[in-house]
Amino acid sequence: MIVEKENSKERIDKYLSEKLDLSRSKVQKLILKELVLVNGKVISNNYKVREGDLVKVTIVEESSKVEPEDIKLDIVYEDKYLMIINKESGMVVHPAAGHFSHTLVNALAYYLHLDNLSNMRPGIVHRLDKDTSGLMVVAKDDNTLELLSKMIKEKKVKRHYLALVYGEIMHSSGKIDAPIGRDPHNRQRQAIVDGAKRSITNFKVLKRFKNATLVECELETGRTHQIRVHMKYIGHPIVNDPVYSNKKASGFGQMLHSKSIEFVHPITGEHLYFEVDPPREFLEMLKSFED
Repeated sequence: MIVEKENSKERIDKYLSEKLDLSRSKVQKLILKELVLVNGKVISNNYKVREGDLVKVTIVEESSKVEPEDIKLDIVYEDKYLMIINKESGMVVHPAAGHFSHTLVNALAYYLHLDNLSNMRPGIVHRLDKDTSGLMVVAKDDNTLELLSKMIKEKKVKRHYLALVYGEIMHSSGKIDAPIGRDPHNRQRQAIVDGAKRSITNFKVLKRFKNATLVECELETGRTHQIRVHMKYIGHPIVNDPVYSNKKASGFGQMLHSKSIEFVHPITGEHLYFEVDPPREFLEMLKSFED
């Protein structure tokens, strides 16, 4: 990962704890084992990151191993450098404690013939939540990963999302500019927190229903759960969101779909644009608000 300006001068253990959703003590152990490199060099726990630093982390689980699994992937585009994948809702991207199988990383390990996998995030440029469906890009080598990560940081990758939210939004469009950080009362959630990282979501209304609104969102920043937190903040949580809505949710999860992705290929210079429809469950719930 490449350090952004807003994280400059943070201690490396604090920075990685937030980025990787690991405890600070776990990060410190990785650093002591020389499993964290900054610009190719071993660092100490009190190292302060700088804008542009390239941070590489190798996470080796003591009791678990990521095994390649023959899981069908919906590949929208592929060349020797990268892949565009249409992730299904319900698929976890990264392995985590107690969940080391049936993830996107397991599927990638099989498809790309990666054996003895120690890096839990091979080629993952950006993430999607477990129950968010749609497009994401995966790099096939470290150089492409570094270039794509830099492009995302410089806002050269355009990503648009569809979200069905509760209530009728009367404005035709809007910008939500509110800082997002870990919820001080619940470590599993994010929240609007004073002094946290600046977070910006742009949205426009596509269709209004009696008790819901279909919106298209474009991210200027990429915080964890950003769209979900921002829509809740303005009083319109995402339909069927089990975490940020106080309404009962079905097992399918939040109605959030990564609709399109657009960027210039970092190696070939080709202009790439892909768009996919939401899954059947999303469309069925959308239809239920029309009745």
